[in-house]
Amino acid sequence: MDLDLAQVRAFVCAAEELHFGRAAGTLALTQQALSKRIARLESLLGTALFHRDGTGVRLTEAGQRFLRPARQTLAAADAAVEAALGTDRPLRVDVWGHLYAPMRTLAEVADGAGKLVIGHGRDLPSVTAALRHGDIDAAFGRVHPPLHPGLAHRLVRLEPVDAVLSADSPLAAEPALRPEQLRGSVLWAPGSLERLDFLHRFADRFGIRDTATSVNLGLARLLAEVAEDPRRFSLLPADVPLPDVPGVRAVPLVGPTPLYAWSLLWRTGTGHPGLHRLTGACAARAHRLRWLEYDPARDWLPEPPAADRHRRSYAAAG
Repeated sequence: MDLDLAQVRAFVCAAEELHFGRAAGTLALTQQALSKRIARLESLLGTALFHRDGTGVRLTEAGQRFLRPARQTLAAADAAVEAALGTDRPLRVDVWGHLYAPMRTLAEVADGAGKLVIGHGRDLPSVTAALRHGDIDAAFGRVHPPLHPGLAHRLVRLEPVDAVLSADSPLAAEPALRPEQLRGSVLWAPGSLERLDFLHRFADRFGIRDTATSVNLGLARLLAEVAEDPRRFSLLPADVPLPDVPGVRAVPLVGPTPLYAWSLLWRTGTGHPGLHRLTGACAARAHRLRWLEYDPARDWLPEPPAADRHRRSYAAAG
């Protein structure tokens, strides 16, 4: 029996999502095309892989048995493609979270990472899809759950976050601010908070009730909008170079200090040697510059490392 890998990939994605619409979106297919691939696979195997009813889809017993070896089949196929392409090609790395300038960190490790080709993903879901399709080898940005099975990540950098306020704000003259002091201000976001996980979690954790969204037209535009109203503020990692926009001020946040977590993300089974060089370069830089220092009594992370009680430095996570 010869399996069609496109059909197997459609099954695995649908089994992980348990939602044909989301699975179709991940694979850049129409839902009808995804359903046809799965139906043909079920016909070939002579058994149903999903129960379909008004409440959704779920795996049959045959589907549950088929899922693990199906994942292994796809991993082996991806490894065969990597072998055929050779290992002398550059490592393809996408970045996302562009307003927070992820290239700053990649630039600091690039010399030790070998040949890289940098692309630009729109957001975590689009980068995840590119990884799963094999269009890229790795990605760099903020990773947050839930992640698709078959993907791995490593924490690279924890960066303190500043509040950026209008210079006319009564808080702008403070040498530092506690996050709770921003409760009377308006969190100005470059897009829907539902798509901006870090800002959404910050507002929820520290009781920021007033939020407003704009269109992401770049950092200079965001800062100009903040400068227009003394009640507005936004958040930026402390090392992001600010454009020359009059009327704004960056103020450190303390008690606790929010940390923005940068991670590498890749598909498990990726055999490109450049991935090992890149993770090694990141780990060496993080050790030298103390990028991964985290004190739960002093700092805040939306997803803190589990079971932390003492000050530690994290070389990897995930």
